[in-house]
Amino acid sequence: MLTARVIPCLDVNSGRVVKGVRFQGLRDAGDPVELSMSYERQGADELVMLDVSATPEGRGNALVTVAAVRQELGIPLTVGGGVRKAADAGALLEAGADKVAANTAAVTRPELLTEIADHFGSQCAIVAIDAARKAEGDGWEVVTLSGKNRTGMDAIGWAREAVERGAGEILLTSWDRDGTRSGYDTDLLQAVSDSVHVPVIASGGAAKPEHLIEALQSGADAVLAASIFHDGDYTVGDIKRVMAAAGIPTRLDLTADTP
Repeated sequence: MLTARVIPCLDVNSGRVVKGVRFQGLRDAGDPVELSMSYERQGADELVMLDVSATPEGRGNALVTVAAVRQELGIPLTVGGGVRKAADAGALLEAGADKVAANTAAVTRPELLTEIADHFGSQCAIVAIDAARKAEGDGWEVVTLSGKNRTGMDAIGWAREAVERGAGEILLTSWDRDGTRSGYDTDLLQAVSDSVHVPVIASGGAAKPEHLIEALQSGADAVLAASIFHDGDYTVGDIKRVMAAAGIPTRLDLTADTP
């Protein structure tokens, strides 16, 4: 059985890590290079870095930040934000990303995922899906532009299509839970995980180790969190020890726990 991955997330805006609630009210959370190094020391399996202002501002990802983080980082790095064509993905990979996540542009032009997979391999093509419960409460719809645009697209159907088009992994964020610390949307996780054959990364709502365990028990292959790490509530090592005690297969390095 594969070990469950714990993945800190860095939302980056103008070269600084930020955090908000449902993508709004962003506050400064630190330097991306320093935080990346700290999380690797704590035992993070991977790191995700998202340029949250690239798409709204109509620009590409800040490659200089990606290169700076990569220079100090020894674990896999997924980067998203401002990816509109395969060349954008290529630039991020050259800057040091191991995988590239596409969100709004993939919804607008789904063939983007196929282009990235064809050029660089499906293992590099990550689809980031932000999903919100439909107004009538039956299922979830895809939202884009940091939750400002409700597309009406069924999130489960989009997950299936994205995989068919070449996505090798799904970064699944519950817009309703993001930054709320109320736990992951386990119903959403279960529905998507049951519908695709690629790994699913759970995102949005973590406040304590039990939330990450619930996500993994609901079908997620990896758990992503931000606030609990940025605010110093837990280290990655803290989370992993609780996971291991709960019987979750975990890569546990007891020496890698320095904040």
